[in-house]
Amino acid sequence: MAFPAGLRAGSDHLVDSLRGRLCSASSPLSDMLPGGGGGGGGGEGGRWAGLCLLRWLGVRLWSRRGTLLFALLWFGSWVFLNGLVLVHRSILSDYCTDDKSKRILQRLCVDYADGVVTGDMCADLCVRELVQYKGCLYYDNGKKVMEARWKELPVILKSKLENFSSYEPLAILDYQETTDDLSPLDVVFYATLEVRNSLGLVADEEGEVEGAPGGGERNSSLARLWGHRLRSRDKPYSRAELASLWALLQQEEYTFLRVLQDLSSHVARVLGSCGHFYAVEFLSAGHAWDQNLFSLDQASAPGPPGPAGPMTSRDKVHRIALSFLDMIWHFDNDFTHRLHLCDIKPENFAIRKDLTVVAIDVDMAFFEPKMRDILDQNCTSDDDCNFFDCVSRCNKHKHRCSPRRSNSNLQVICEKIFRSWFSPTLLGVKAGLPLQVELQRAVQDCTEMLGEEEDEDEDEEEEEDGTGEEGKGEQRSGNIHQHLVTLLTRLLNEGGASSEVGGAREGQGHAHTSLNF
Repeated sequence: MAFPAGLRAGSDHLVDSLRGRLCSASSPLSDMLPGGGGGGGGGEGGRWAGLCLLRWLGVRLWSRRGTLLFALLWFGSWVFLNGLVLVHRSILSDYCTDDKSKRILQRLCVDYADGVVTGDMCADLCVRELVQYKGCLYYDNGKKVMEARWKELPVILKSKLENFSSYEPLAILDYQETTDDLSPLDVVFYATLEVRNSLGLVADEEGEVEGAPGGGERNSSLARLWGHRLRSRDKPYSRAELASLWALLQQEEYTFLRVLQDLSSHVARVLGSCGHFYAVEFLSAGHAWDQNLFSLDQASAPGPPGPAGPMTSRDKVHRIALSFLDMIWHFDNDFTHRLHLCDIKPENFAIRKDLTVVAIDVDMAFFEPKMRDILDQNCTSDDDCNFFDCVSRCNKHKHRCSPRRSNSNLQVICEKIFRSWFSPTLLGVKAGLPLQVELQRAVQDCTEMLGEEEDEDEDEEEEEDGTGEEGKGEQRSGNIHQHLVTLLTRLLNEGGASSEVGGAREGQGHAHTSLNF
């Protein structure tokens, strides 16, 4: 029986629609339709069944893939949002504001009023209001740095951590009800041990503390530093004094500046302290974008003007260069161990009004024992032995960096400071003068000291011991240092200025010690 064409077309359309719906809903039901895989309905039905099966598999695969993509998207969003919150909190914690800085100082004064902390600046800060807050300079990984005026003198207030309670307490205070049993020599002993630990010094190399258990009679520079003002004290120190001292000694920069300021004029002076905060003299740091590196407007040489009148900017640069050389010589020779400067740039130095160069950022300054520990690392090439401006060489056989520094403070100063100061571009028409040409050559020789020492040091045994080449390098470095001093002095004399290097200390009316509360 033949169906009308219109009725057949409508029937086919209905079957196709039903097939599509059933196939998309459940593949096994497709066998119930005409032409299904199980019905043996011919080639047309078999092709339809295959397409239905592929569509069903595609839906299942898409479902699994979609679930995986959704899970990955959710996890990625969670990581991103948590990272954003962490970064936001970190930025806010290091965001420098006046309100937060003032609250920090208020908490410090509360601790002072409660007898928890003390210091020679506390009364002026919290009672007499002689310390006037001026502004927040920066926060950096917990370190707080603020500007203030103390008795009309500009100062910088610093602390490594925000709160006094964040510092480790002095353990001996936990075992004693009072501090009457602690003599000044006991305080000297514990303070000296903490200083040595902070600076990376070894006790037997620095000498024993006089009066300490098992100690000899030879005073080291550190023992003299902490002890020469304490022996005359006839009463024990209070818990607040000892706790405040211990918080200060846990701050490497304070310890470093406090140790060196009695021994060198080339470090910033600590003027006072209250609890865990300490005040240092305010000095304007150098800037790489300034052709003279330092602001010379307020600087003036000590003594009367020379025959040619007031000093020119170029004469001031020569005098500052001489002060740099004086600083290097003192850091190399004044202490039991050589002092290495591993981050030499204009921003880490300042000048006083008498043109004395001052190291104001000493976070990357290390005495010889700690420097050797830092450099003594595994390596595959010399590049692995570079620690900022302090470089060493890699022993290719042992894959170990030499603990001996291969360059020097002088070489880095010549490369990063002197080379730009005495370049022909900056000197202009004066670059061709005989003394200026000789100075440029001396600076060039100074910057190339490292390369020549490496070429000479070919014997592995000497490289391990370091004594032979080190002696040659020190002798050559000393000759170049003296040559630079001679040339700069001659340039100053020719300019009519005095060649006396500024180093006089200003403002010595208040002598701060960490235990002079």
